[in-house]
Amino acid sequence: MRKTIDFWFDFASTYSYPAILRVNNMATASGISVHWRPFLLSAVFKEQGLNDSPFNVYPEKGRYMWRDMERICEAESLPFKRPSMFPRNGLLASRVACLFESAPWIFDFIQQVFIANFYGDADISDTKVISRILASLNLDSQDILSQSNTEEAKQKLRIQTELAQSTGIFGAPTLMIGNEMFWGRDRVEQAIGFALGTYP
Repeated sequence: MRKTIDFWFDFASTYSYPAILRVNNMATASGISVHWRPFLLSAVFKEQGLNDSPFNVYPEKGRYMWRDMERICEAESLPFKRPSMFPRNGLLASRVACLFESAPWIFDFIQQVFIANFYGDADISDTKVISRILASLNLDSQDILSQSNTEEAKQKLRIQTELAQSTGIFGAPTLMIGNEMFWGRDRVEQAIGFALGTYP
């Protein structure tokens, strides 16, 4: 029985937003631990020869994705409003999430950043926005942001992004159970089943 899931995500990733709550709820109910793994999807796209999100590069794909997000979020009672800018820069939030990956508040932080981006239409690259989210969780935002801007924090996220690339991760969200990969929000159930030893 494999009892840990690495959940790889980028704060700019649309489908990562509805996936995080689904993964957290299902994993908690099943006794599975989740290792939240932020990385920079832009580095992966660059390696693929893209300088922008495929949803912008291919307009037909983008139109489908935004309508799909509306349907998914409505069905799952998630707040959603198409952001006025896409993709947004999640570098600062990713550094926070990477550096404090084991903190008891990390899932709440991750969820609130996604909501700020995909419902509040907030600029999540803005220090004030991230500070406000941390403060809403009754955390010392000044201290956390100070630590997240150190060279140690920057290097940790760089290494984690390089690990995603060397692992063969090509999109987000990606769920890893050991060396077994499940890509996309629609593979959450299969990933949970594999972690429990019930799938396939």
